[in-house]
Amino acid sequence: MKKNINKLPEYFKIEKLINDKRVVVFLICLLISTSLWFLNALSKDYSTTIAYPVKYVNPPSKQFLANEPPSKLELKIDAHGFTLLRYKLSLSFSPIILNLTNITKDLKPEDGIYKVPSSGLMRRIKAQVSSEISILEVQPETLEIILDSLSTITVPVKPNVELKFKSQFNLQNPVKVIPAEVKITGPSSVIDTISELSTQLLKLDDLDATVEKYADVLKPKATTISPEKVTLRIDVEKFTEKELKIPLIIRNRPDSLSVKLFPSEVKVTCLVGLSEFEDVTANDFSAVVDYADMTNNALHIPVKIDRKSSFIQLVRVTPEAVEYLIETN
Repeated sequence: MKKNINKLPEYFKIEKLINDKRVVVFLICLLISTSLWFLNALSKDYSTTIAYPVKYVNPPSKQFLANEPPSKLELKIDAHGFTLLRYKLSLSFSPIILNLTNITKDLKPEDGIYKVPSSGLMRRIKAQVSSEISILEVQPETLEIILDSLSTITVPVKPNVELKFKSQFNLQNPVKVIPAEVKITGPSSVIDTISELSTQLLKLDDLDATVEKYADVLKPKATTISPEKVTLRIDVEKFTEKELKIPLIIRNRPDSLSVKLFPSEVKVTCLVGLSEFEDVTANDFSAVVDYADMTNNALHIPVKIDRKSSFIQLVRVTPEAVEYLIETN
């Protein structure tokens, strides 16, 4: 309670100060004088620099703006304080529009670059900026414009997928892209380096049935494609095991030598789709041993599956290595 009583005199002092008419009059006079000073200051002319957005449009026929010239111009200006305040308080300006066909038509490119002097753009800029503003200078002094010719080609689209299947399921066919090709348009310097495009990565898990998914086609910067999306058809079917006996082939054997293998054939166990089960034969495989592996006095040489059809998934080879006997002819 004592603490609150001690604060009462201070409170009454503040209350008394607020109720003092002389203080109120002083504050009003201060506000008026400040306002008059501010208005007087704004009525004068000032020089300053403002950043003004610019937009580049209408390149010459069948040409393309291939670089990124400045997105803003630094304008050194003279204007009344009121005008400057209004511009400073504006959140955004309507951009200055520069017609590429007009500003480059009387210029010759140097190493493919049009160098446009900013002084030559003064008339165009003044026509698009408020008449209350006097433009003294434009920076940068030179705009560099690179124009490239447009080209259009048709290229294949490669699917980019990561697929995981449920047990005993796999791809029946390679992933199909619909349409298989797209048209791409852009600067010749870019288009000439493109032989194919890829889709955005598509990840699918636990697949056990055929699916179709849309995918965006990835494109280089400054190009357009048609269509922008393709359909990926992923044919899935159930796989089952099949066993086949494959005769062994000896590679790099000198004609002066005869080599016997024990055994002379191997058993291949593979996974194959039900739709292809009857069609898979020993002819779909090539099992080989290399004579070079016999020169190291090894007792066994490894068996390699050198060829198999793409739709067959190899599980194991039995045996993985065989014995051999070398005889002179």
